[in-house]
Amino acid sequence: MLLRHDPIYPSRRSPVLADNVVATSQPLATQAGITILQQGGNAVDAAIAVAATLTVVEPTGNGLGSDGFCILWDGKQLHGLNASGPAPAAWAPERFPNGIPLHGWDSVTVPGAVGAWVELSERFGKLGLATVLAPAIRYAEDGFTVSPVIGALWAKGAQSLSAQPGFAETFMPDGRAPKAGERFRNPGAARTLRAIADTRGRAFYEGEIAEAIAAFSKANGGAMTVADLAGYRPEWCGTISQRFDDVALHEIPPNGQGVAALMALGILQHTSIRDRGPDDLASVHLQIEAIKLAYRDLHAFVADRKYMTGVSEEALLDPDYLKSRAALIDPDKAQDFGAGAPKRGGTVLMSVADASGMMVSFIQSNYMGFGSGVVVPGYGISMQNRGVGFTTEKGHPNCVAGGKRPFHTIIPGFAMKGEEPLMAYGMMGGPIQAQGHMQLLLRTQLWNQDVQSAADAPRWRAIEGLDVACEPTMAPQVLRGLVDLGHKIQVEAPDNAFGFGGAQLVQRLPDGGYAAGSDPRKDGHAAGF
Repeated sequence: MLLRHDPIYPSRRSPVLADNVVATSQPLATQAGITILQQGGNAVDAAIAVAATLTVVEPTGNGLGSDGFCILWDGKQLHGLNASGPAPAAWAPERFPNGIPLHGWDSVTVPGAVGAWVELSERFGKLGLATVLAPAIRYAEDGFTVSPVIGALWAKGAQSLSAQPGFAETFMPDGRAPKAGERFRNPGAARTLRAIADTRGRAFYEGEIAEAIAAFSKANGGAMTVADLAGYRPEWCGTISQRFDDVALHEIPPNGQGVAALMALGILQHTSIRDRGPDDLASVHLQIEAIKLAYRDLHAFVADRKYMTGVSEEALLDPDYLKSRAALIDPDKAQDFGAGAPKRGGTVLMSVADASGMMVSFIQSNYMGFGSGVVVPGYGISMQNRGVGFTTEKGHPNCVAGGKRPFHTIIPGFAMKGEEPLMAYGMMGGPIQAQGHMQLLLRTQLWNQDVQSAADAPRWRAIEGLDVACEPTMAPQVLRGLVDLGHKIQVEAPDNAFGFGGAQLVQRLPDGGYAAGSDPRKDGHAAGF
């Protein structure tokens, strides 16, 4: 099918069409990826360059202490990489009598993003870490001009995190957050990035940097040790998938929420959604109900894959089970569903593709904005707060334990058509990610919207029970109709747009090349050549 661009939504952006493309949430990061492609690197090299640059220029969503996940097509085969880290060995439910805190060292699990860069570079890269990390090092050392959306999020983060260990020293020069248009430097991050490049990541997990992380943890009551860091390895985990007509959506297996997007698509297979338009009341209602059913099971059963002994992802994706869940949907009424019985008896995302056919969907995140708020002094390493993804409920598959990976919200997405790669895409933004994967796939594949229009379109986000958040750009008659069906609608103002995610999409065109789209809710853009 020829590309169809329908600029019917508020954004004035057009899809970028080229043989080599990069789509990210920050313009400098996009240009870093383009630069690496122009230097002869492939899509993996460009993705690593983008990921590293984003830790510097978009610290409000990720950092050197992030986790990461990747799905990539190497030209012949699809691969999935889980680079989320486990809890420190000393963690147990008894450590958290009042629950796991949102910030501080007791929210920090072993960071995996650097491990992902090394693993991807060594297996698929062409240029080497010294070359692909050079743009990030330059921005960290020489500085960069803070962009508008990131500047606003930086100010919000500083209000709540200024007292966390190391935060103000690194991210509040002159005692405040830098504003949009001001220059910011992070020489500690430059130092860390150089050490990563020089040692192929070993210094981060075993050497000087690992020792600094562990010492700072101990000095502030944390449990992370050099042994916790040294024992970390990313996992080549493959993908799990779900078909919708002639397209298959691929996701990383649990401990992530990607299975929820697959479940929702499987449920929608058994509805009348094909007879509806992308912005019809009926199609929005069906999608909301499908994702609510999927999320009930997600939070009841999904955890680190090794601990899902009661209910596996195969059981959650069983066609008969999904058909039975679809039968619960009332087309005329919103419902508050319970979990089923499937057992038988503030993140950054980039999409990159190159002329050789390699396509990459890569995501990394601190979880909540700046994450834990902890920043290792002298090294510019902001630590994620992924430990918050655990529960302390004993007997739950996601109950906190040493060496165990927490439930994760960040997920890359990848669509295949038959045996051929179709679209590398995803969305930052916590709990909207699986919901967004479903919305974007349906818009681009069922309703044939181009990637930029799909990114521009108004979004909704199921919250809990009957509560649904909607963007104010949704048609008034649809909002009224959802209320009439029993949904409790919250129209969220644009300044809360982080809750509606930031999409980056790259879709392969039938005659060669790609179409790339970048979310107007963020500072970024798509570029190509």
